[in-house]
Amino acid sequence: MGKSKVAAGSVAVPKRNKASLGTHIMAHRWLYIMLIPGLLYYIIFHYVPMFGIIIAFENFNPMVGNSPIEAYIQSPWVGLAQFQKFFGGPDFMRLLKNTLGISVLNLVIGFPAPIILALFLNELRSQTYKRVAQTFVYVPHFISWVIVGSLTYQLFNISDGFVYHTIESIFGSAPDILSKPQYFKGMIVGQGLWKETGYGTIVFLAALSGVDTELYEAARVDGAGRWRLMWHITLPAIRGTIVIMLIMRVGALLNTGYEQIFMMENDLNRSAAQVFDTYIYRVGIKQGQYSLATAAGLFKSIVSMILVLGTNWIAKRCGESGLY
Repeated sequence: MGKSKVAAGSVAVPKRNKASLGTHIMAHRWLYIMLIPGLLYYIIFHYVPMFGIIIAFENFNPMVGNSPIEAYIQSPWVGLAQFQKFFGGPDFMRLLKNTLGISVLNLVIGFPAPIILALFLNELRSQTYKRVAQTFVYVPHFISWVIVGSLTYQLFNISDGFVYHTIESIFGSAPDILSKPQYFKGMIVGQGLWKETGYGTIVFLAALSGVDTELYEAARVDGAGRWRLMWHITLPAIRGTIVIMLIMRVGALLNTGYEQIFMMENDLNRSAAQVFDTYIYRVGIKQGQYSLATAAGLFKSIVSMILVLGTNWIAKRCGESGLY
């Protein structure tokens, strides 16, 4: 047998010439050009400011030195003293309780709401009615929190609020949700539901559009109704999307939304309205304790990262793809 012949049972695989990196970039140059603005945004506004994290370990004084860089470098190093002050302060447990109270309610009530609404919208047979309904539920997302806060005040204030006086005329009394601390969490969650539920359906409706229609036809032949179709076909088909959105939502558990809470906070409900976001603003901006505020912000970021990694690990252990 000649050496040139291939051994029995083997297959000759032709070598594939790998294109160089430069050739690949040139072939897809427009995609890389469109990627540049996004990269610049994250580099300038997310990665470059991370240098300022060092002031969480300093007693930062912006007046030290002749430039901001010198102020960062020459401020006295205090190690973990700012974290000890933050964790040992009288505000920490109240901030943690209020933040988790609002965030858990938003997660338990606010996360399933877009999924349920998307499932109902997906069941609409009239495309015209479906588009009109989608437009109406998307609109609140584009209203600023300032307007939402003003509308809430106009509707629920005890002097001339329409909803307040309507409830009072029907039941004889009405809750003062703007002033009583026990109603603050419910008010914040309700505002979030009204504003963001409709817009949150976009991702789930996009996932629903990719479900194979032949599965529905086969199930209908077997006698399945709408609820069984939804439970056994629709929900399993978008389960991966639900898991990914849940991971991202859990990662933002300590982000309660500064603008919304700042708009609805007042002297009477402040005991329930103080959260990490408003604390960072009050301590860092109003009181000038930059190092303490940075330590609080760094604590939030580390906890969020742990929550994302932990939730992603649990999702992968349960057989889902996860974020990565």
